[in-house]
Amino acid sequence: MDDAARGLAHQLLVQSRHAALAVLQPGTGQPTISRIGLATTGRGQPVTLVSELSAHWPALANGTACALLLGEPGQRGDPLTHPRLSLHGKARVVPRDTDEEQALRRRYLRLRPNAKLYADFADFRFVAFEVEQGLLVGGFGRAWEMTPADMGL
Repeated sequence: MDDAARGLAHQLLVQSRHAALAVLQPGTGQPTISRIGLATTGRGQPVTLVSELSAHWPALANGTACALLLGEPGQRGDPLTHPRLSLHGKARVVPRDTDEEQALRRRYLRLRPNAKLYADFADFRFVAFEVEQGLLVGGFGRAWEMTPADMGL
């Protein structure tokens, strides 16, 4: 791995406005994937704002293992040749009415202003992702396993 790979991973992390979230449903163990809005904390940690009514909420609320996929295929060419970053870790629901929640709210709404439409709904909660490892695919035949430190976390 080199500095260019580390830079690409960090770029994908901080520039992604959404991600695919994969979780295993409690009770059934069935996998499910959802698209979520995404931003980062001041430390670069991925964070989302999610409804407690969503299908993926039970898994997130339990703090179970999850995965995020960041990166979009370009307008042209084979989608598999475009960069993407998979993140593996655990979800952590941010406690309500805490300094952490207020700081996340300010940052999230600054980065994702459209979320103002639903951020104050009673069922919406901030969820931070504790990244344990990543897999960067920088294009066809270019892949690296990454630690949080490699991604600037």
